[in-house]
Amino acid sequence: MKKKLFSLLLLIVSLLLMHACASVPLATTEEETRIKNIPPPPDKALLYVYRDNLFMGSAVIYHVYIDEQRVGGSLAVNNFLAVVLEPGEHRFSYVASHLAPSALSAYLSDNYLPVQVDSGRKYYIKISAQSGPGRSRMVDVLPESFQNAKLIDKSRQPAPLQTAQSHARPASPPAGQQRPIPRSDVDTLFPATVRIQQNSYAIVIGVEEYREKLPKADFAVNDARVMGKYFSKSLGIPEENLVILTNDRATKSDMEKYFHRWLQNNVTKESELFIYFSGHGAPDPANGDAYLVPYDGDPAYITETGYPLRRLYEVLNRLPSRRNVVILDSCFSGAGDRSVIAKGLRPLVVMAADQSRIGLATTVLSASAGNQVSSTYLEKGHGLLTYYVLKGLKEEKFLGAEGRLDIEKLYPYVRQNVERVARKQYNNAQTPQLIGTRKN
Repeated sequence: MKKKLFSLLLLIVSLLLMHACASVPLATTEEETRIKNIPPPPDKALLYVYRDNLFMGSAVIYHVYIDEQRVGGSLAVNNFLAVVLEPGEHRFSYVASHLAPSALSAYLSDNYLPVQVDSGRKYYIKISAQSGPGRSRMVDVLPESFQNAKLIDKSRQPAPLQTAQSHARPASPPAGQQRPIPRSDVDTLFPATVRIQQNSYAIVIGVEEYREKLPKADFAVNDARVMGKYFSKSLGIPEENLVILTNDRATKSDMEKYFHRWLQNNVTKESELFIYFSGHGAPDPANGDAYLVPYDGDPAYITETGYPLRRLYEVLNRLPSRRNVVILDSCFSGAGDRSVIAKGLRPLVVMAADQSRIGLATTVLSASAGNQVSSTYLEKGHGLLTYYVLKGLKEEKFLGAEGRLDIEKLYPYVRQNVERVARKQYNNAQTPQLIGTRKN
């Protein structure tokens, strides 16, 4: 009986395998041999994607995506495709053909393998149906079975992908149009296995567009969205303890509600608290005080419409929490980028975090010094400070016991990289500041 069941199972698997392969058009033998042995172009990279899984999921057809663009035909068992790439970092993913189109964008944004390629080189990715794209791996040499793999019909493939990689600062999009959000390596989470921190809380704010038609703070909403994921997945903050406010949900009254009432109602002496803001800052020309600019803020009336940092520090000082971490991806000089000032006024030198106003339990990481501009890392789709904070969290170098963030150890890593990229790519001096704790 067992032998019959095994034979029946083998027959079913064989039929599924035949069905999968039969549904995929193949190239000629001559074309297949040529593609397997073609040298990479001197100014491009050549990527082979090969599927060798024989049984599990063999009836499932996959579509391959590079940088969220579909390339090649349908990839079945023992098929491969070849893709020409520009040198640089790309995002590799594969999707089961039965995935609903409505779910495709969300899936691709969270399921990919970062792939770094150099010109004049060949690369190989071997995929398996048992693991997602994040578990796929690049290999130096494909197995011998690759020699028997069949190239999917090139006549049914899109043209080889040509994804430009430029370090030039892109021009702003025309008025009324959204700047496309690039996907970067920090947008896919590989969180540590951490214990849920029931006494940890976070308020995450991202203001990209403003009611008063201020210049956009590019990617501030994306900053907040991804930072919220890291707070939840990497630092173990429960969803009910996490507040995310973006654009028109981040008015001055929204900030006051959560800073003044929600924190007071929830935070205890055992709590760790995280405050994150991405968007415009502004100075008060009368006295140099720094303000966060909410969705309904107006730099011409900043004392009436902005949220003063000194007020935030006063709120934190009154809380019983044992530790507060404030991360500000803004600048407060009024000199541009992530800072605004009323028309006709000159930029100021502002201290975003005055040591005398910060309690012993609070540490503030700000994006730049008081006379500097905070850059947006356009090719990564994040503020420059935010990108390297996220990268430090992702690499898990700066997570201490039970997944707790060690901000003192994170700071030198963030400062070094932010200074380097701002100087090299934007010809700009940007030095993140850590105030309220000892600098390493």
